[in-house]
Amino acid sequence: MSIQTQGNTLTFASIDGDAGLKAALAMSRADIIDTVADSGMKGRGGAGFPTGMKWNFAGAQKGDKKYVICNADEGEPGTFKDRVILTDFADLVFAGMTIAGRAIGAKEGIVYLRGEYTYLRSSLNAVIKKRRTAGLLGTDVGGVKGFDFDIIVALGAGAYICGEETALIESLEGFRGEPRNRPPFPVVAGYRYAPTIVNNVETLASAACIFAKGVDWFKSFGTDRSTGFKLFSISGDCAKPGVYEFPFGITVADLLKEVGGDDAKAVQIGGASGTCVPRAQFARQMAFEDIPTGGSVMVFGAQRDMLAVAQNFLEFFVDESCGQCTPCRVGNTKMLEAAEQLKEGTCSAEYIAELRELSGTMQVASKCGLGQTSSNAFMSILEHFGDEIMSRPAQAETARTPA
Repeated sequence: MSIQTQGNTLTFASIDGDAGLKAALAMSRADIIDTVADSGMKGRGGAGFPTGMKWNFAGAQKGDKKYVICNADEGEPGTFKDRVILTDFADLVFAGMTIAGRAIGAKEGIVYLRGEYTYLRSSLNAVIKKRRTAGLLGTDVGGVKGFDFDIIVALGAGAYICGEETALIESLEGFRGEPRNRPPFPVVAGYRYAPTIVNNVETLASAACIFAKGVDWFKSFGTDRSTGFKLFSISGDCAKPGVYEFPFGITVADLLKEVGGDDAKAVQIGGASGTCVPRAQFARQMAFEDIPTGGSVMVFGAQRDMLAVAQNFLEFFVDESCGQCTPCRVGNTKMLEAAEQLKEGTCSAEYIAELRELSGTMQVASKCGLGQTSSNAFMSILEHFGDEIMSRPAQAETARTPA
């Protein structure tokens, strides 16, 4: 296990991504996809969809135009590991994109870069130019006749919703970043309505590692259902915040020990849309079969007001909701109003019960992942810290209930 903090390095630093690209280019398209599927790798962006399955769906589609999109719109609060990968290991990401292009039959790759990461654009373009000169992008990539693949960098404008793959595609096409109705899914009709795969930065870098070091090597990390290693963005009330690498399956307690957060009151895993884990549950594992995460880990010390944490998350979602669907647009506003009432000590138990029903409605009726997950943190904080929150003295004469 490698850790990037205080001078240590990530496993990515020891991997020759171009060796992985060379190995992949010696395979058939079907064998490339089978290798990724055999590795068991799931998307590192948080959703955890099997990467090999996604590539297989896109590869099976007909058509001359297909696209590989690297989702570098790292907008989830508390997440900053993709920034490190793009800064230090861009070649690994581009090698992974090229392998993906070969696998599905695409000729074009696009890095959708978060608007706040504009400063990375020139360095990424410099790496792309170097790879073109070396014959690793452009025409007959890697000496393989007929395999043409190139990459460009496109900038987002700072909208959280564009981390959702169909909203990202809409933004790339020059439209307002709003989620599309699905189906069809991007692997069938994505960018410019051509078959498209959208993978996270870390997913693509990890794909290059698999071909460089082998499936068995990759599967030696993690668990049976969550193979490989994972990068975590650790922030908050701990002695050593930073970007860490751990195998999937590490417990919350062991992670906190590594980062100097042993006395934490709670940990928010998966960003603002993730789950709040109280101290009593620190034996749980960071893995898709237990606590799935794109990598954000926010540590909250004993002094933290958990209601203030929830309110902060809800203010973020009210601001970032695209407003396209009613459950998300209205639901997040109602959740925030309830948090403000709880702060004043004027929210009734009946209203809390209605909020739980509202949360369920948002999960099943919202159009995209934002509305489907935005109530998670608030609901889990209410569940685990309800006594602390509901015991606040009222600042008004009577409790308010919804109209």
